[in-house]
Amino acid sequence: MQSWPALPAAPLQPAGQTAADFIARGITDFRAAGRYLHQLPYGRNADRSDFRLVLPEGRGTCSTKHALLAALAREQNLPVVLTLGIYEMHERNTPGVGVVLKRYGLHYLPEAHCYLRYEGIPIDITRSGTEPTEPIDRFLYEEAIVPAQIGDYKVQLHQRFLRNWIADKDLLGSRSFAEVWKIREECIAALAQQ
Repeated sequence: MQSWPALPAAPLQPAGQTAADFIARGITDFRAAGRYLHQLPYGRNADRSDFRLVLPEGRGTCSTKHALLAALAREQNLPVVLTLGIYEMHERNTPGVGVVLKRYGLHYLPEAHCYLRYEGIPIDITRSGTEPTEPIDRFLYEEAIVPAQIGDYKVQLHQRFLRNWIADKDLLGSRSFAEVWKIREECIAALAQQ
């Protein structure tokens, strides 16, 4: 995946509230908006489905940061697509989760991840800090979504995928969905500590 430099450097037009919020911070083009969000810390917002909280709270996740950029792209008439994918999360592609997975005897967990597509190129502006030894370049599932779908829709799709995955995996033994979801939450907490 590429990062914010792959975004278009289109000047921001005062076309809506999202653009106004960026322009008020001295950000004048779309690529600069991506760079700005890239530099903000990774962390859940007070309402994880409200991407508008990223700027006032000064932090965000893959969902909220990319949804905010997708909303900005829509205001600017840029062909940027918010995408939801599920990938095999492990230490090599998501540094920080390995210690948690190892504690539970897991090699990976299917994780939902939001990113952008521009001119067919997948773009992830949230990857920073510890560099992975492997990119996230293979998805078990992908679909285009709209910013309003980063809340309940994303969680429900991810949980449905995990339930099916647990049912298909003998290696998980008798682990319940609740146990696997708890392990997943520990992995996300570990990422926030990076």
